Amino acid sequence: MLLHLSTWTEVEAYLQHSQGIILPIGSTEQHGPTGLIGTDAICAEAIAQGVGEATTAMVAPTINVGMALHHTAFPGSISLRPSTLILLIRDYLTSLTKAGFTKFFFINGHGGNIATLKAAFSETYAVLADLQLPNADRVQCRLANWFMAGSVYQLAKQLYGSQEGSHATPSEVALTQYLYPAAIKQAELSPEVGSGHPIYGAVDFRRHYPDGRMGSNPALATPEHGKQFYELAVKELSNHYLEFLSL
Repeated sequence: MLLHLSTWTEVEAYLQHSQGIILPIGSTEQHGPTGLIGTDAICAEAIAQGVGEATTAMVAPTINVGMALHHTAFPGSISLRPSTLILLIRDYLTSLTKAGFTKFFFINGHGGNIATLKAAFSETYAVLADLQLPNADRVQCRLANWFMAGSVYQLAKQLYGSQEGSHATPSEVALTQYLYPAAIKQAELSPEVGSGHPIYGAVDFRRHYPDGRMGSNPALATPEHGKQFYELAVKELSNHYLEFLSL
């Protein structure tokens, strides 16, 4: 059930039997020469909607822009500052808590969001308590990074080994190829790819990772692999969501 395709009366009826909602969040950033700029949001949205269908859960609109400041030396990348993303998450959750939701399950597609999301959850708990909203003490947030799901991680290692890397990975590129086969990109990839350098500012990042990849070989990706990653992620995160609701 998609929130943006529902009426307020349908949401009110949903809240009579569940206070859980899934929130997909990703990023709009470079993903190397063959990865789509919207990869992180595309993956999070598709998996979130799959989990929603499997568990009859409400799914919120996708948060497409995240914390990706270190990618902004590459054209097309868009980023929020951590402080901005914290305020955005806080306002989202305050609005939804006022409506009656108390269980917020974030399906995340971007590693750069993790620290900021955890900080946003802590700030939200404090703000909701200060506002003395009904059920504020029952609000719980859970972060689920689809790419870190055990079954997904195991398949990526099995298919790609060390060439999975940590950004513009074949696993995430494969998933976008499965979801958008008409948008598959081809490009010559250098056999040399940066890896192991700490992340600082955007210019420094591009200096060490000149084509945007971080130890990855997305040429290994196929749509068939993407279908496997999708099915594994939906299955595992559906179980995690239902367990979260039962707490």
